[in-house]
Amino acid sequence: MGGVCARFAEDHRPALNFALLVLAYVAYLLVGAGIFSAVELPYEVRLRDDLEATRRDFLANNTCVSDASLRELLVRALEANNYGVSVVGRRTRRNWDFVSSLFFTSTVLTTTGYGHTVPLSDEGKAFCIFYSVVGIPLTLFFLSAVVQRLMVLVTRRPLAHFPRRWAMSKAKFAAIHAAVLAALVALGILVIPAWIFFSIEQDWNYLESLYFCFISLTTIGLGDYVPGETHSTEDDPHRQIYKLVITLYLLLGLVCMLVLMETCVELPQMKRLRQRFYRDDLRELDAETANIIEREHPTDASDRVIPSVSEQADTVRGGGRPEVPYMLASTRNGKLN
Repeated sequence: MGGVCARFAEDHRPALNFALLVLAYVAYLLVGAGIFSAVELPYEVRLRDDLEATRRDFLANNTCVSDASLRELLVRALEANNYGVSVVGRRTRRNWDFVSSLFFTSTVLTTTGYGHTVPLSDEGKAFCIFYSVVGIPLTLFFLSAVVQRLMVLVTRRPLAHFPRRWAMSKAKFAAIHAAVLAALVALGILVIPAWIFFSIEQDWNYLESLYFCFISLTTIGLGDYVPGETHSTEDDPHRQIYKLVITLYLLLGLVCMLVLMETCVELPQMKRLRQRFYRDDLRELDAETANIIEREHPTDASDRVIPSVSEQADTVRGGGRPEVPYMLASTRNGKLN
């Protein structure tokens, strides 16, 4: 019985590994949900109690205001806030000037989507659908082209040159290279920018600034922290430039994150790990597909790989015929070229 089970496990190892991967991922989701619920639920209950106490105190101190009127005002204020319009702050601030709209389009096309500003009109919502359907694939294509060009300079050339020069295995050098690149990327697009946001945004501490950088560059985009959107009564004369710089930061930071992820994906260790979840018959399927393509699209003679002289000599000595007959070089006017 044990031998049968062992043979079954050996024959179906990729499928069993994949099943374990699915179970591990589901367990990871459940554990994360449990931790978030345990950590955040008490804060939510406390915030609701504080808000309710504040509402009762306001009604007690302002007897001329009814509970229904206050509730209606709060509902309208919250609905407007969902569309990026706040009753707190300066009325001269606009969410749809050109630079703010540029910031919005960058968050839409990179699928970050903070949700702090959304289209108000039906025309804007319809155009957002059309714009995203065309723009998101175009953005992915653009980012892929940029990342592949950078991968040649940042990863592939170093991996092709330095392991042989330093007499180091390619797998070991690739792991060291990925670790160094990860440290540089974390420093350049997370640690330092978070310190800059911490210095500029008055209401943010360093953890909140780092949280914003990470959530943005991983395109999660929760929208709870958006730079330049602090409810302040002071007019910021450099807000437009600030928004433009943030837009460039998000695009460049996203490119750096993609380069790092692509570098990690191409690690030999990652390739071996992924092969644990592949079916064994995929190689046979690939071979059959290649044979079908070869039959339907015969390779041109100019593209054939000509065996070496020694290989063809061994074939002749073995009683066979050479795969490619020897021919004299092309002649011109009876002379060899």
